Amino acid sequence: MKEALEQLQEEGLASLAQCSSEKEISDLRVRLLGRKGSLTQLLKRLGSLPETERREIGKKANQLKEDLEAKIEEVLLQIREREKKESLEREKIDVTLPGRRLLSGRRHPITQTLDEMVAIFSRIGFEVVEGPEVELDYYNFEALNIPKGHPAREMQATFFISDEVVLRTHTSPVEVRTMEKQRPPVRIISPGPVYRRDSDPTHSPMFHQVEGLLVDKGITFADLKGVLTFFVHQMFGEKTRLRFRPSFFPFTEPSAEVDIECFICGGKGCGVCSSTGWLEILGSGMTDPAVFGFVDYDPDEVTGFAFGMGVERIAMLKFGINDIRLFFNNDMRFLRQF
Repeated sequence: MKEALEQLQEEGLASLAQCSSEKEISDLRVRLLGRKGSLTQLLKRLGSLPETERREIGKKANQLKEDLEAKIEEVLLQIREREKKESLEREKIDVTLPGRRLLSGRRHPITQTLDEMVAIFSRIGFEVVEGPEVELDYYNFEALNIPKGHPAREMQATFFISDEVVLRTHTSPVEVRTMEKQRPPVRIISPGPVYRRDSDPTHSPMFHQVEGLLVDKGITFADLKGVLTFFVHQMFGEKTRLRFRPSFFPFTEPSAEVDIECFICGGKGCGVCSSTGWLEILGSGMTDPAVFGFVDYDPDEVTGFAFGMGVERIAMLKFGINDIRLFFNNDMRFLRQF
């Protein structure tokens, strides 16, 4: 047994000298000192020895285990130091160089504009409500007084997923869904992405809208004008002039486009405003009683108004941007300006 222990020690130290990685060290530790290792197998033979010899061999075995453990840890530390040094040499890190400053991000101009729009309407009591971007035809069209075959559907350039499922072309479906669940008064805005099959300097297949709805007793066009005048003055400045121009939307009657005075030419006419002196920013109108019929509101009891605007359109006017595609090109030279 003594000779076997001495031989195990010699073989262990010799094998340890050949190890060059942590994995090899770990494998050797298991092979020598593990539960099924060489030392454990030797100690199983202690029971056949006389008691005096058994104590002596047991003592030697414990000492051998401690010596091998110490030597293994020593070699392991040497290997780790060597690998660390080699890693530093490969990376060629100059620890005397000054640190690199981490670049801080900033909000996208669309996000900045949307947040400002939401904040303005929130100050006068509008609640933010969101809804699904993949929408049923019923909510996107029919419940907004746009039945199948209606010419207004052609204005929307819709992405159809199936005959009854579309990518929403506006956030107005959120207004219908809200009225289904809530009795008047209702005062909401519904911001979010919408989708249409358009792509040119002023149109994008995906863009963002903020639409608003207010329904209560005694709501008039004067209330609509007051709300939108407040918004325009908050967004573009107190001195900004605006006008309401008659228009058509299937879900409002009467309807109006809202224009602001061109801030490039001061209303005199230029290339930006097509020599009209005005820039269109949004559509609006009094909620058509036919829409109330879909949500079981009594048009003799309540009235309301709705409005909708493109966030990109507002951002383009606010920041003087002439191509909507710049918002989505991910060009840092453009985005760093805002």
